[in-house]
Amino acid sequence: MNKFGYFSVLMIALLPLRGWALSSDRDQPMTIEADRVELDDAKGISTYHGNVKVTQGTLVLTGDLMTVHSKGNDVQKVIMLGNPATYRQRPDGKDQDVRAKSQRMEYYIDPERVILLKQAEVVQRGDVLRSERIEYDVAKDQVNAGTSKPDERVRITIQPRSRKDTRQPTAP
Repeated sequence: MNKFGYFSVLMIALLPLRGWALSSDRDQPMTIEADRVELDDAKGISTYHGNVKVTQGTLVLTGDLMTVHSKGNDVQKVIMLGNPATYRQRPDGKDQDVRAKSQRMEYYIDPERVILLKQAEVVQRGDVLRSERIEYDVAKDQVNAGTSKPDERVRITIQPRSRKDTRQPTAP
């Protein structure tokens, strides 16, 4: 697994509707809370307004506005906006949560990818990946971060690991 291979856990932030949450969470009930909801079956759009919180086991998503686009019973994309929108989940076999935040989190089904936009940050075990854009291609298990703007540089901080730590090092 490459340095950012664990990053696939980020896709779970927007996948619980498809049942792809971690094994410790996928069988748990999902709760969605919001100040207001608009469900438009004809258009296949569900919009959750104000103090949006999605929980399923250890998974917690928060934001100001979440829009779910569906076709039939299949989710096509999910967009969470916030100041910031946040994600937290405890991966299987880990003792710390993975955390992410950005102003906009997007999840697309086909092709399957997660995009974090504007002040994006992913943190695991103290390692941090920051960029204005972080995109995870699920099928290829690849992360691309950064934009073409010179003032929007990618920043990665990797914490030193002790020699006693026999686990593979991970980074966001």
